[in-house]
Amino acid sequence: MRYLVHHMLRDSASEHPDREALVGGDERLTYAQFAQQTTALASAFQHRGVRRGERIAIYLPPGVVLPQVIFACSQAGAVFVPIHHGLFPEQVAHILKDSGATTLVTDAQRWTTLQAVIADTPALQWAIVEGQHEFAAPCATDDLSQLLRVAQSNAVEEYGIGKDLAAILYTSGSTGRPKGVMLSHANLLAGAEIVATYLGITASDRLLGALPFSFDAGLNQLTSAVWCGATTVMVNFRFGRDIVRMLHDEQITGLAGVPPLWSLLADASSGLARQVPETLRYITNTGGAMPTSLLAKLRALLPQTSVFLMYGLTEAFRSTYLPPEELDRRPTSMGKAIPNTEILVIDEQGNACGPGEVGELVHHGPTVSLGYWGHPELTARVLRPHPFAGPGVASEERVCYSGDLVRTDEEGFLYFVGRRDNQIKSSGFRISPTEVEEVLCQCAGVQHAAVVGAPDPRLGQHLVAYVVAVEEAVQDAHAIVTHCAGALPRYMVPKRIEFVSELPLTSSGKVNYSQLRERVEEVDSSRS
Repeated sequence: MRYLVHHMLRDSASEHPDREALVGGDERLTYAQFAQQTTALASAFQHRGVRRGERIAIYLPPGVVLPQVIFACSQAGAVFVPIHHGLFPEQVAHILKDSGATTLVTDAQRWTTLQAVIADTPALQWAIVEGQHEFAAPCATDDLSQLLRVAQSNAVEEYGIGKDLAAILYTSGSTGRPKGVMLSHANLLAGAEIVATYLGITASDRLLGALPFSFDAGLNQLTSAVWCGATTVMVNFRFGRDIVRMLHDEQITGLAGVPPLWSLLADASSGLARQVPETLRYITNTGGAMPTSLLAKLRALLPQTSVFLMYGLTEAFRSTYLPPEELDRRPTSMGKAIPNTEILVIDEQGNACGPGEVGELVHHGPTVSLGYWGHPELTARVLRPHPFAGPGVASEERVCYSGDLVRTDEEGFLYFVGRRDNQIKSSGFRISPTEVEEVLCQCAGVQHAAVVGAPDPRLGQHLVAYVVAVEEAVQDAHAIVTHCAGALPRYMVPKRIEFVSELPLTSSGKVNYSQLRERVEEVDSSRS
């Protein structure tokens, strides 16, 4: 019976012990090897004193170690907290501190970068580092390779039930720093089974893990593969040609991506037109709508590949998908509910919307998360009682109010309209304007700043920063962008800096983001 995350691996290793499970660089592991090394690491966790429910943060680049740590956390009864490998030290420190992680698994390069901030994470007791490391940290450290060599893999005590917390994925909200979304074992198992079902994934599939595991869609790429006994090929890419090469070399059958990835593939420099991957059975898009022009180009380049357009949110995982046979009829649609899920469209009065009426998307099903780590009030705003609970629906069961505005057509297919809050979605990432504004205001000569999103055919949205300079300060946009590039990941760096004498305010004294978005639209219209 499968009710904990590592049960997927246990079963697949039993059914397909010699099948290739993980590929990363020069390393290749069968399911038997994957399970054995995972169990050894879980044993090491428990021997070191990791207890049920403790958080283990994972700050690693793509490779075969990353999936092993994820499943070892489950087997040891711990909660895994995957951290995007491209985040800066201050952002990593926030996640470590906020989650109360007692253990960190990372590599030597990233461990060194954390030296200046690690003292501000008082809960951290143990760091497991892949590779040689030198600096004296305020916590115990172990070398990962040595730890695995001496670990006893036959002494793991299993804890937990399906409703237990399994993972915390950090995602930016409309205000403030990233917040942790809590996912249970049951959430992750349901997501794996549901997606594997409608994509038709089998043990013969080979999936390319191009999305980070800190992103719910990327994590699901791994769990869906393990659910079915399929192969996950890890990749760390910079250019479209890197992806194309992997598609061919590894005979990839399934690829999940976000619009910027598809832009890279569709570009002539990727070589996709010259090397069409014959094995690629399907691709799936998430993290923002795919422009229709890009969709048409991809379909022309990949005539034998099925395209699944999907929509989801970390708080409830996948919500909808559009079957490939519907693309010609409704290429801009989000589709309908995924299996075993109910999707409602609710207006501001709490009534169900009819066709063509705009309302908030509400998700009901087994993938609805447990809420936000350490934020019960925010959890209560997003996870609420079912608005039309009928017979058999428990009074305590919660549905997820997404904050996304949508409408349906006469046949029930959904279409995205916009966000209810100020959140920006760029390059598949959800970005809090506040976090970028904090960095902008640390730049010399900047007094105030506000960030909004502008439509972008490649990124979904790009960031525009409105900046009020300190009196008599030199207005140097290049210097501001350079400062941001040194403190933020590339996808969070504003593409455009606009200097203003003051920011528009609401009657309550808050920045009027609606007016700023209108300015962006006016500027874009005048330039087009």
